[in-house]
Amino acid sequence: MIRKALTLFIAALLFSFLAGAQILDPVKWSYELKKIDKNEYDLILKAKIDSNWHLYSQKLPGGGPVPTSFTFDSSAKIQFIGKVQEKSKPIEQYDSNFAMMLKFYAKEAIFVQRVIVKSDLDSIKGKLEFMSCDNKQCLPPKDIDFAFVLKAPEMDAQGDMSLWLFLIGAFGAGLVALITPCVFPMVPMTVSFFMHGAKKRSHSIRSALIFGASITAIYTVVGSVVAVIFGPDFVHWISTNWIPNVLFFIIFVIFAASFLGMFEITLPSWMITKSDKKADKGGASGAFFMALTTVLISFSCTGPIVAIIIVKSISGEILKPVLGMFSFGLAFSLPFTLFALFPSWLNNLPKSGGWLNAVKVVLGFLELALGLKFLSVADQTYHWGILDREIYLAFWIVIFFLMGLYLLGKLKFAHDSEVTHISVPRLLLAIITFTFVIYLVPGMFGAPLKALSGYLPPQQTHDFDLNAIIRKNAKEIIFSNANNNNSDTTAKKRKELCEKPKYADFLTLPQGLDGYFDYDQALACARAQKKPLFIDFTGHGCVNCREMEAKVWSDSKVLSLLSDKYVVVALYVDDKKSLPQNEWVTSIYDGKVKKDIGTKFADLQVTKFGVPSQPFYVLLDNDGKVLVKPRAYNLNIQAFVDFLENGIKEFDKRTK
Repeated sequence: MIRKALTLFIAALLFSFLAGAQILDPVKWSYELKKIDKNEYDLILKAKIDSNWHLYSQKLPGGGPVPTSFTFDSSAKIQFIGKVQEKSKPIEQYDSNFAMMLKFYAKEAIFVQRVIVKSDLDSIKGKLEFMSCDNKQCLPPKDIDFAFVLKAPEMDAQGDMSLWLFLIGAFGAGLVALITPCVFPMVPMTVSFFMHGAKKRSHSIRSALIFGASITAIYTVVGSVVAVIFGPDFVHWISTNWIPNVLFFIIFVIFAASFLGMFEITLPSWMITKSDKKADKGGASGAFFMALTTVLISFSCTGPIVAIIIVKSISGEILKPVLGMFSFGLAFSLPFTLFALFPSWLNNLPKSGGWLNAVKVVLGFLELALGLKFLSVADQTYHWGILDREIYLAFWIVIFFLMGLYLLGKLKFAHDSEVTHISVPRLLLAIITFTFVIYLVPGMFGAPLKALSGYLPPQQTHDFDLNAIIRKNAKEIIFSNANNNNSDTTAKKRKELCEKPKYADFLTLPQGLDGYFDYDQALACARAQKKPLFIDFTGHGCVNCREMEAKVWSDSKVLSLLSDKYVVVALYVDDKKSLPQNEWVTSIYDGKVKKDIGTKFADLQVTKFGVPSQPFYVLLDNDGKVLVKPRAYNLNIQAFVDFLENGIKEFDKRTK
């Protein structure tokens, strides 16, 4: 038996060699993490098996094929509950390859290991070994590394603040939606419905509360659907692929055109009529359908605002879109409910008029400006070069300048009323708008515009950047003096990288830094220069990355440490540039082949560091080991300086 197995093994090796480019890979593995309790998990390993091939069980008699086996990296933080269980039922029959009865799987096999994590742990890693055969041949045993990511770094105070700001913004958006032409006139009409449709005051109060709760629930359900559809599995595609980003851009432009009066976006009349008929029945169901009718009728004005919240909330989280839409729905329903409870307040409402259309037009200008962000993301990730920083700024300057003229009554649209005088609020808005335009203008010549850094294309895409020109000339003078005097060896070292960086023809580092865009190349240079490695996991569409670069990296102390003490590498996780086949990698996390720059380095981040979010900063020694705890988004400059300095101290300690 042993000799036959050895013969089959050698034959398989010979077959693989003769097959040349035809590489057989009949078993493909994927990994899933299922949470059972607070600290208890199931590690699920699934094998998809090609037709006519089979994968062997863990339990096999001696003298036969190599059984499937799993080895997990040992850790005091993990308690393994039993051994790996086979959840699929194996086939047991005579195997002609080994002339014996064997257990194996066809089409699919599922293995599960239950664990208890005793303390904080980012990931569980290990290795599996297996052998696969068909009716005529067997492939050599194969080893595959795998990793289960347990958690991303806990959200820090800055992240908590971001969530609260998002919810406050969603609540504010709900209030803004109320003063649109589709919604504002409905407030007294809806309240009258409750007042006249109920015989008792208590009934009208109950109906008003059901009405408000129903509106909130309807919008929350929308958020829940978004959370399911755009969950973690789809977030990378949604945020980086050109198709959804260009689609979002087109949608925003269409909504802007509607707000500016070009046409009306309405839902089918049958939908609104059917809901309206059911609302007439009264009672709790009537209040609910009245709420549904209100939502449907107001769609043409609330749709674009809701779209902004939904797009902002697509980040792979479940709670954010749900809470965002709940916050929006609560703000939207609150005035309806309050006016129904206290109808005398209606006398204090301003009368409907031309000011409502003015609000709608202003929202149209804002939609047009915000839509450019999505086109910019697609432009950067695919390197189209159609919306560089100065082009983007030019659009914004023109859009907000025209908005300022509109607020002053110098620009009119088809549905606008005659402006006989400018009100004080409208004048104040015009002043704010023109001030913003003046703030934008220096950006055309390279001003960093730090307040908007997260929403503008990177500074590096600017063709005429006076700051970059000044920095470059100053650097050349320093290097020239250092070389002439032979007194500044650090400057001479900094002048030249170990070799020309890969991808430098379409990728750049911020703040004029020199560095790399490939992990292996950067680590090799760090070893050659005996410096620690600074890794910046970033992305073209990463708003927080741009904020960190503009507000933290620009600090003189931070910039000095990065340029003098570290080899810097920026790994773009959303870049769509295809890699040559010899640089493809097969993920040990999901078993998929990564064929472009973005997916390759996104996989590196998850498998090596257990974190999927950006920005993410890691300091490594020359052996590729972490020096200090990595950092995420945080605008505290001193904390970032301490992070870099602590990394240098730890590196010096290890090298000594």
